[in-house]
Amino acid sequence: MAKVALNKSALNKEKRGLKTFNRYLPALELKRQQLMIERKKAEEALEETQGALNDVERLVRAQLPMLARDDVQVENLVKVTGVRLTTENIVGTRVPLVERVEISLTPYSDLAKPHWVDYLVELLQQMIRLRIELQVRQLRYQELDKATRTTSQRVNLFSKVLIPETRKNIQKIQIYMSDQDRAGVVNAKLSKGKLAQAARRQ
Repeated sequence: MAKVALNKSALNKEKRGLKTFNRYLPALELKRQQLMIERKKAEEALEETQGALNDVERLVRAQLPMLARDDVQVENLVKVTGVRLTTENIVGTRVPLVERVEISLTPYSDLAKPHWVDYLVELLQQMIRLRIELQVRQLRYQELDKATRTTSQRVNLFSKVLIPETRKNIQKIQIYMSDQDRAGVVNAKLSKGKLAQAARRQ
């Protein structure tokens, strides 16, 4: 903690500082609460996407055991050709958002492939979209988590360090100045008394 000057100028500076801290603290606290709500929403959305992806993967395993066969080529049937992301501003924090996922399908003959390949292509498209959504939602959660921690640190800095220290400094300066005033009055009385004694002796 920096040594504080014990004078009126320092007292005014500390009072101005305290006023500023007290003005910013409620706004920071509100921002922290909003970020915590948004972080919770992002966490729930992440869990929901992971759950949906797990469901599709279970569906593939349960309903398409024929994928284990080597005689049907199913590689490269579905390809991602583009992912368009946008950003969203949440309480001053920029987070990514999936705007569009572009997928291309490799043409195949219905006669050359078994009937279940159509269902597989549909499920593969779902899985690709969900995996991309999952990655972006993980980034969203990480950004909101980081912003929440940073804002919480600032709230703690203001409420637990800066405001109490400034109050202590103000109290210290006021006590010192009050003591100086009292000492000045006592010294003035003593001086007056000495002058009166000196005048009586003459």
